[in-house]
Amino acid sequence: MKILEKYIFNTFSTAFFPIFLTLYIITSIIFLVQIAALTSIIQMNLLELLKLYSYSIPTIIFYTLPISYFVGAVLTISKLSAEYEMIVITSFGLNSLKIVKLLFPTTIVISILLLIVSLGLAPKAEYQKKAFLNIKKQEAQFNIKPSEYGQQFGKWLLYVNKELENKVFKDITLLQLSKNKDTLTSAKYATMHNNGNTLNLQLQNGKSFVLSDTLKQVDFEKMLLNDSSPKQKNIKSLNDIVLYWSDRKTNLKKSKDFTFNIFISLFPLISIFFIISVGYFNPRYDSNKATMLSSFIVILFIVIANQLARLYPNTGLYTLPFLWIFFSYIYYYFTIKKLY
Repeated sequence: MKILEKYIFNTFSTAFFPIFLTLYIITSIIFLVQIAALTSIIQMNLLELLKLYSYSIPTIIFYTLPISYFVGAVLTISKLSAEYEMIVITSFGLNSLKIVKLLFPTTIVISILLLIVSLGLAPKAEYQKKAFLNIKKQEAQFNIKPSEYGQQFGKWLLYVNKELENKVFKDITLLQLSKNKDTLTSAKYATMHNNGNTLNLQLQNGKSFVLSDTLKQVDFEKMLLNDSSPKQKNIKSLNDIVLYWSDRKTNLKKSKDFTFNIFISLFPLISIFFIISVGYFNPRYDSNKATMLSSFIVILFIVIANQLARLYPNTGLYTLPFLWIFFSYIYYYFTIKKLY
C-alpha cells in the first residue's frame, strides 16, 4: 500500500509543480509590472526592486497555491483514470473514498499553510512594503531640485529658485489647493530636516495668502511645515496578528479581506470531494473533462467567495464552507460513489 501511495504522490508532483510554477511566474510578472510603475514616482535600484518584490511573495503564493493544488490533484486522478491505472488501483481495494482519505492529510496541511500566509505573513509583508515605500517617498521629497516644476512636499506643490549649501533653499514658493480654501506661501529661505518618520520644512521671512471667502495675508519670520508619514502597527507576534484583524467589524475592507482569505485558504480542503468527482472516470464510457470542469469549479468558487465576502462577510464566513462541502459530497455521491 505504501508503494501505491508513493506512486500516486509522484504522479501528483508531476502535475502540480508545472501548474504552480506557471501560475507563479505569470502572477509575479503582474506584480513586477506594478512595481516597475512606481519607478516613475520614486527612484530604486535593482536590489530595492527585488526587496519590494519579496514583500509580494506571500500574496503570490496565496493566490497560486490553492488553484495549483486543486487542479493538480484533479489532473492526477484523471491521468490515472485515462491510463486505466485507476481500475488497477481499485482492484487492489483502494476505492474512491479511500483515495479521499489518502489526500486528506496533505490537503489539511495546504489549507493550514494558506491560513498562516494569508492571515499572518501577507499583512506583515504589506506593512513592510508600505514602510519601505514611505521611506523612499521621503527620500524623494528630501531630494528637492531648484528650477524644477511639479515637485511636492506632502500636500504642497513647491518651486525652489536656488539651492545654497547644506540644503538651504532660496526663494521658495508653495501652493496647496483644496475645496474650501487655497493657500499660497512664499519665503526667502527654507531648510529641510529628516527626523526619522517626519520631514520638516522650515521657512524664514515669508508671506502666506489664504483664499476662502475672503483673502487673508499672514507675514511670518519663521514657519514650520510637517509632512508625517502615516503610522502603522507592525506585526511581530501572534498577538499583533489578532490586533490587526480585531477591527474588521468596523472596517469593511478588512472584514471582506479576512473572510475572502479564509475562503481561499479552505478551498482545497472543502473541495476534496470535487477532486475525486471531476478526476475519476471510466475511459471506456466517459470522456476526460477534468481540465474544463476543474477550471469551472475554481472560477465559480472565487466568484461566490468574492461576492459573499463583500456583501455578507460575517454570515458568509460560516455558511459557504459547509454549503460547499455539502454540494460537493452530493455531486460525489451521485457521480462516483454509486458507480465505483
